[in-house]
Amino acid sequence: MNPTALLDGVRVLDLTNVLAGPFASYQLALLGADVIKVEIPGAGDLARRLGADHALNEAGTGASFLAQNSAKRSLTLNLKSPAGRDVLLRAVEGADVLVENFRPGVLDRLGLGWDRLRATNPRLVYCAVSGFGQDGPLRDRPAYDQIVQGVSGMMSATGTEQTGPLRAGYPVADTLGGMTAAFAVASALVHRDRTGEGVRLDVSMLESAMTAMGWVVSNHLIAGQDPVPMGNDNFTAAPSGTFATGDGMLNISANEQRQFVTLCRLLGRPDLCDDPRFAERSARKVHRRELTAQIEAALAGRPAAEWETVLAAAGVPAARVLSVPEALAQDQVRARGFVHDLPFPGDPDRDLRVLGSPVHVDGAAPVPAHEPPLLGEHTDTILRELGYDDATIATMHEEGTV
Repeated sequence: MNPTALLDGVRVLDLTNVLAGPFASYQLALLGADVIKVEIPGAGDLARRLGADHALNEAGTGASFLAQNSAKRSLTLNLKSPAGRDVLLRAVEGADVLVENFRPGVLDRLGLGWDRLRATNPRLVYCAVSGFGQDGPLRDRPAYDQIVQGVSGMMSATGTEQTGPLRAGYPVADTLGGMTAAFAVASALVHRDRTGEGVRLDVSMLESAMTAMGWVVSNHLIAGQDPVPMGNDNFTAAPSGTFATGDGMLNISANEQRQFVTLCRLLGRPDLCDDPRFAERSARKVHRRELTAQIEAALAGRPAAEWETVLAAAGVPAARVLSVPEALAQDQVRARGFVHDLPFPGDPDRDLRVLGSPVHVDGAAPVPAHEPPLLGEHTDTILRELGYDDATIATMHEEGTV
């Protein structure tokens, strides 16, 4: 057994689309689950047509799909047909988990809601991922990442007073929803194995996003203070933010008094520690702009790369602001085995690079078992595993069931 395959033997039916749901099931696949991606015949996951490379989108292997679907198998199934629904229910009989991100009520209207699934397999862990949850006044609204970033309050706290509200430049709400779902599924499997009872999970992207907002929410709920957009500055401390250097931008988070004292010494400005405007933590927050000006004047003598090394070595949290290519090329990322090279689906002469799991198991990085599937690549194999003979499978193809 692969030592990182913590979910070896767990079968997941993945009825999800685009990002939040596929990201959740990808995390499960990285830890060894057998994830069967159930897709619409002839179309598949919309993510197959999303990404920066038009040719890949046309081929049904869009970058968005490839990024979140390694180590899965693809089964095409027409759930609008009675025969297709029968196949899914047969698959449910031997499954441990079903993940879906349809709008609330869609599976119920197909006759495949929680009551029917639980009757088919009482041990099933059922996870529904949606923008707002399965109940409440917004349950039926469509939601993509940008919508959730807006209604969660995230955008209101991002940017500056001049540039905000501002969305994060990546799908943070989708990813948080997917990670929440993966965590919930793993927890439910522990419960199921202890009690024998299946569980219905209802994951809200909105609530997942708000949970991740930290002091932005807690200062309002607990201290009665509404957040304001502060750009690259950190409300909780100063100096804590992004600073210009002689070459490049540098993040510094001298949140503790000893870190501030060390920073001033290394900048050649120990006098800042005695300045009444900066001597105490609370005073530094009030006089943040003046302190930033003093620090940037001192940083101007050296490039960010040098300051990063000097400050970090002395215990002052500091690091350059990197581009995405620079971040991926870091020795730290390489040493942890976070980026994986896989065969490109349908093109053996091309390599595919994808991210793996941020979790190491007993010191080892989980590795995707295989490349992302072509649409319907494993349909016949999975149908045979479910007990269908070749003649029946051929009929299913002829009738458009699969």
